Amino acid sequence: MALMRITGSWFDFYHPNPYEGDCWNSTTQRFTEADWELKLTEMAEIGLDTLVLLNVALHGKAFYPSDIWSYRWDTVCPDPLEAVLKAGDKLGLTIYVGNGFYTTPIMGSLSTSGETTALRFDFAKELAERYGHHASFAGWYLPVEAAIFTHFPDHYIAYANEMCGFLRKLGPEKVLIAPYGTRSITGDARFVDQLRSLEVDYIAYQDEIGVDRTTFEAVDATFAKLREAHDKAGKPLWSDLELFRFAGKVLHPGPFERVKRQLDILSKYSDKVLCYQYLGMMNKPGSPVHAGHETSVRLYEDYTAFLRDNGLWDAAGETGGERSR
Repeated sequence: MALMRITGSWFDFYHPNPYEGDCWNSTTQRFTEADWELKLTEMAEIGLDTLVLLNVALHGKAFYPSDIWSYRWDTVCPDPLEAVLKAGDKLGLTIYVGNGFYTTPIMGSLSTSGETTALRFDFAKELAERYGHHASFAGWYLPVEAAIFTHFPDHYIAYANEMCGFLRKLGPEKVLIAPYGTRSITGDARFVDQLRSLEVDYIAYQDEIGVDRTTFEAVDATFAKLREAHDKAGKPLWSDLELFRFAGKVLHPGPFERVKRQLDILSKYSDKVLCYQYLGMMNKPGSPVHAGHETSVRLYEDYTAFLRDNGLWDAAGETGGERSR
């Protein structure tokens, strides 16, 4: 087994769930364009080549100058989406832009049916027209997370496939999803058939350790089944390592000893390991764009020491963080 490093992460302009992003929401709202470039540079330095932007609008307000909605989030940076894509171009990053979370509630029944309003089409067209020239804008992310219970909901597969067809006509063509309910997967013939029918390019399964819904032993067994199923379906297998722990309702960095064990397991089966999420959970010591709990510096230091100890630090900051199979 080749030990892998984390090469991708989610990030957000404002965390969508109440309380969870309390350690960084007010900070990222004050970020300037230069601050966003510095934060993405910090992420690239640690070996992240792929970033997933959770959403571009939330609760009826946009994070960028949209002609669809007049209401804007109060951010110091006039266009944080332009800022991160511009920085991504400079740093050679791959960024998946979230298309969803436009109305409230953001989840609920949407986890089985997907986002069904016309906004998913209207915003996608506007995003492609306004930002499609950026080299870093390499794909789309559907932030309404599929609620797997042994299998994908059939309605969700129909939604994801419809969106894939629409988004690929606009460009860019790659589409990513990140389901929850991973612990319930059977990996049987029906599941393999579902994988074959899903037209998304990448599926990054949440390991569900941060939300405390499973055990390390169960994660190992589940991802072994996923590896077999994905090999049969001929689809790459990505994973979503949950860096966080809950402190009440607020997300704090998890202990590195736990994170290391998660990475040990996911490295055995994953083609690429992403995390949820660098922003808020890790910060470079002395960073002028610190965003998150104070213990995020310790997690950064422990993780980078681990990379050095295992001969993975030299590879940090380079692209090509996928396993060759």
